[in-house]
Amino acid sequence: MATEAHAAEGATGYIIHHLTPLSVGEGFWTLHLDTLFFSAVLGGLFVWFFKKAAENATTEVPGLVQNFVEMMVEFVDTQVKDSFHGHSKLIAPLALTIFCWVFLFNFMDLFPIDLLPAIGSVMGIPYLRVVPSTDLNATFALSISVFCLIIFYNLKIKGLWNFSKELLFHPFNHWLLIPFNLLLNFVEYLAKPISLALRLFGNLYAGELIFMLIALLPAYLQPVLSLPWAIFHILIITLQAFIFMVLTIVYLSMAHEEAH
Repeated sequence: MATEAHAAEGATGYIIHHLTPLSVGEGFWTLHLDTLFFSAVLGGLFVWFFKKAAENATTEVPGLVQNFVEMMVEFVDTQVKDSFHGHSKLIAPLALTIFCWVFLFNFMDLFPIDLLPAIGSVMGIPYLRVVPSTDLNATFALSISVFCLIIFYNLKIKGLWNFSKELLFHPFNHWLLIPFNLLLNFVEYLAKPISLALRLFGNLYAGELIFMLIALLPAYLQPVLSLPWAIFHILIITLQAFIFMVLTIVYLSMAHEEAH
């Protein structure tokens, strides 16, 4: 919730403060330390939780943790079987990691907007953005990683020659139209990481802004608006993680298809 100090600095100053990352460096070499920290912590939490569940798995009556992990694995496995038509031992673990990691990124948006920044301020940290998916650096890092896998599997499955032929002679199989084919394929491939990154960033950034605007309202109105929005936002953060995962599976499935 917005404090009197935040109200005193004005709505614009309050929003700018919350949207300013803790960073070092300049220009291209700027590092957003808060994004890196929360991404690493949430990734480590995911690995630790699933590793602990695997170590404590039993063939007897499973506990809540084992039931949850098995449900998640089965859910992701179903999505992979429905969308991926190749053969790869990487796709299912990758899809599970993407869904859980992106969901945890997004889940940070449900923490009270001033809680963690206030704790950081007490520790001498002037700025703290706690939602990695509201940082374009994080969303593009994920989408570019997926894009690299798309190119890798295109080359692995189709080979350099067939992949090059596909770029040059698809969709129009005529040498005079090679420049046009290259342009179309370039746009198609480039659109995949850009759309993945911007879709996730845009939805979470907008959600974060709404929480900030609610925090600037009078105290008696904040619970009335923040609770319904938080409940609705649970659907958004889950849906965005699901979309990112499914599109990743679909793009990698396309990369596994035979050359045209």
